[in-house]
Amino acid sequence: MSKKDTSLAPVLPSNMMIRLSPVAGLVMFAFLLIGLLCCLWAMFISGKVDLLPNKVSWDDIRNGEITHRIAKELANVPFAKRAADLERAASWLVIGDTGSRVRQGCPGWLFLADELKVHPRAELNATARAQKVIALHEQLAVQGVELLVVLVPDKTRIAADQRCAVVRSPLLDSRVQQWSAQLQAAGVMSLDLALQLQPLGNAAFLRTDSHWNEKGASAAAQAIAKKLGELGVEASPVKHFNATLAAPALRPGDLVRLAGLDWLPLTLQPQPETVSATQFQEVAQAASDSPVGEDDLFGDTQLPNVAVIGTSFSRNSSFIPFLENALNARVGDFSLDGGEFSGAAKAYFQSAAFQQTPPRIVVWEIPERDLQTPYVDDIHLPSR
Repeated sequence: MSKKDTSLAPVLPSNMMIRLSPVAGLVMFAFLLIGLLCCLWAMFISGKVDLLPNKVSWDDIRNGEITHRIAKELANVPFAKRAADLERAASWLVIGDTGSRVRQGCPGWLFLADELKVHPRAELNATARAQKVIALHEQLAVQGVELLVVLVPDKTRIAADQRCAVVRSPLLDSRVQQWSAQLQAAGVMSLDLALQLQPLGNAAFLRTDSHWNEKGASAAAQAIAKKLGELGVEASPVKHFNATLAAPALRPGDLVRLAGLDWLPLTLQPQPETVSATQFQEVAQAASDSPVGEDDLFGDTQLPNVAVIGTSFSRNSSFIPFLENALNARVGDFSLDGGEFSGAAKAYFQSAAFQQTPPRIVVWEIPERDLQTPYVDDIHLPSR
């Protein structure tokens, strides 16, 4: 008979553990009881928590939207939020943990965990997105509107030398090229900004933020303006701008907030970042320099013929002002914070701005990290 592996035998609790176990149990019971009472107070007395939406549908129930809403609402109960803050602070200060949504690279550098995820059905999700973009391209063409898809590369790819212990799967290396190839095969114009940002390396991104800095935003704007020129697009209305550099100031990073550490004193947070923001001022023009035609009763000629639908990248580090400066023209900014792949497109194509005064060309800015995430088709272009 073979001998049993003693390493698999259960470890008996020590005398100290036995003596402390009732105390640990009481602390846990008290913690759970206080949490329950706070949740009940928030739900039935304070009125600050609304567990269910005004309208509940079977789709919301099947897709888990209801349970997600309940969890989100209960997480905002003061006691639960404060307990979560204290847990995040203790984890950061004791072992340098930044939570599930943020990864800590080389000293002073933070990265968004979403960029590193290998999603189930990744290729199918990416193909579904490509087919949607192709379909929208064809529908827009019927209306005389062009489409330029602009892909923003991951910070973990461009600033790879600052990842240190952060591992990025090789499976992610070719996702932009494969996706762009599908668009180009269908005649959809696309621009991969990695060609402009890779020479800058880590100088293209903010250290404690998921977005590009002004060097990256300016390089991206110059590349898009060049591409639009190659396509024969003359941006209008023509405007000119003066740029000035503001004094250096602290720039809060969204990754510090996602890590749950933004409430700590600055000395205890990840190393803060200081930037000098560029400010653009439109140069006044004489009335004769921008005449309005007699047939332009509603001033449509003064509306931008270039529209940008994008994510928070388009709303950070003065990207839109840099693009306007590069084009010497105003740009219609319809980007949306947190919009991910489809948020801004869905809102813009259903808006009066698009339906009543469609642009000459739509610039659709899409982050690389959103290409393979689970996909729901929620963009619909109204017929004209």
